[in-house]
Amino acid sequence: MDFELKTLPRTRICSEKCDALVVLVPQDFSSTADPVSVLVALALKSGDFEAKPGKLLITYRTPGIAATRIVLVGAGDESPKNVRTAVNAALGALKASNAQRVVLCLSALNSQHPEAVRAAVVACSDAVYAYTTTKSKASPAKLQRVVVGVSSLADTKAGFNKGTALVKGMEFAKEWANRPANHATPTLLAGAARELGKLPNIKVDVLGPKEVAKLGMGSFMAVAQGTAEPLRFIVLHYEGAAKAVAPVVLVGKGITFDSGGISIKPAAEMDEMKFDMCGAASVLGTFRALAELQPALNVVGLIPASENMTGGSAVKPGDVVTSMSGQTIEILNTDAEGRLVLCDALTYAERFKPKAVIDIATLTGACVIALGGVRSALFSTDEPLAQALIQAGESSLDLCWRMPLDEEYAEGLKTNFADVANIAGRAAGVVTAAKFLQRFATRFPWAHLDIAGTAWKGGAAKGATGRPVPLLLDYLLSQVPVAVAGKVPARAKPVKQRAPVSKTGL
Repeated sequence: MDFELKTLPRTRICSEKCDALVVLVPQDFSSTADPVSVLVALALKSGDFEAKPGKLLITYRTPGIAATRIVLVGAGDESPKNVRTAVNAALGALKASNAQRVVLCLSALNSQHPEAVRAAVVACSDAVYAYTTTKSKASPAKLQRVVVGVSSLADTKAGFNKGTALVKGMEFAKEWANRPANHATPTLLAGAARELGKLPNIKVDVLGPKEVAKLGMGSFMAVAQGTAEPLRFIVLHYEGAAKAVAPVVLVGKGITFDSGGISIKPAAEMDEMKFDMCGAASVLGTFRALAELQPALNVVGLIPASENMTGGSAVKPGDVVTSMSGQTIEILNTDAEGRLVLCDALTYAERFKPKAVIDIATLTGACVIALGGVRSALFSTDEPLAQALIQAGESSLDLCWRMPLDEEYAEGLKTNFADVANIAGRAAGVVTAAKFLQRFATRFPWAHLDIAGTAWKGGAAKGATGRPVPLLLDYLLSQVPVAVAGKVPARAKPVKQRAPVSKTGL
């Protein structure tokens, strides 16, 4: 989908030719003499329409208005959340129509906050997104272009730019998370990362089994030993600041299919375990958005990618392995594999002397029980980092909720046969998983996001959500130094941009 930001005050809306004109109507709408305002005022007065978030009224070929269809949609108090609700409802209603060019009119809103514009752009993409990669007769979406009409470009351009970058990042994350496991192997995932390496200021390294063995990543290798697909350890660098500037490191769990291993999962809904690499997909998506915005900071992405399968060579319950940190781990449950790949990646992150490290993982079913699909679980050993992530969640509408890390929760991880066990009991499973990871994250400010409930949806709406790319991007942008007295923060020289490869969703 293409987006365009355009100055369209109410006096010009009526003459804008398009297949559909979507007008967001706030609860304190003020009418003027133009035909659109008159239509809104009449609809409100008659009671056929309300300005409550998501309420719709659709008309066809209205006299005095050039658009073929008019969609009035309530935006409530104009908050980004309500704007998102409104746009989702309006674009969802148009999805089945033949509309190809839509004008999204925000000019009727009393306050066109950049974050509301960002929310509107992202909601457009969410409403019409459809996965097509492995469909034989997939037809492209009819809706191809959205013109965002505003009263002032200067007040809204920043929000529009962030929104379009987020759309690219979230769609990239959705694409790779939605792919079946045989179309998103560790090798193919590494290929997607390499394509990102063709974008400005992004570099990519991919390590294979020999390099990982040389690093001593015994925990990561244990997970991969039961599959015929070779593991990949993907390292991405976004270099937007001087080399001396400490990076933020993002670590994404990249289990491209999780059978549970010897501790095999129930057959029902096991197909959804292709989504067990949504943490990795969110890291890739965040880098895609960074390539668009080019902020002045350094970011490293680490993705330990592997399948977790059964087989004669698979790791067994009770096996003890040695992690890259030197700590030994008793694997009591092979289905608790995410923490086993993440712990070695966390140790690897130390070499970058990071400003902060954030790992992102579909780690526990217990997280879904605790928080459902509304908020991701947040754990952190660093108060400023935790507060920055919470604030980023609020500003991006990609919410998280801070969970405890009391030392008492680690009692269940004790074992007679190794330094630590990879699981504790059933109680507080989301917390004990975080306590396991904490052991490997003592040398830097660290946060863990469990996205098991938010990264994808099941049922009729089955598919990846693209979360938490918005949260991660807002956090990273909050870390960009503010220019002082006209000085611009030092940046690395951009690399030459090469043409993107369309089949990877770039």
